[in-house]
Amino acid sequence: MIMTDSELNKVLEELDGWKIVDSQLSKEFKFRGFTQAFGFMTEVAITAETMDHHPEWSNVYNRVVINLSTHSEGGITILDKELAMKIDNINNSMQS
Repeated sequence: MIMTDSELNKVLEELDGWKIVDSQLSKEFKFRGFTQAFGFMTEVAITAETMDHHPEWSNVYNRVVINLSTHSEGGITILDKELAMKIDNINNSMQS
């Protein structure tokens, strides 16, 4: 079920640095170099596969941009919030 505007505003308060871009949850991550960015993407890919929920993303050298939406629902759902939280956890564990 697609989130309402008020639900999305609450989600944005709960998530660190995510924003709405083109009706998707979006965030840019930066790393020391390509290897670290690719390692992050690998961890996210494994998590996304276990959730059967896959991001749209791009990678240029040390930068990864992730966009989340539930295509079958036509917008942002709780599944996107859950994946965003897991992605942040992966990023935090890689930065420490």
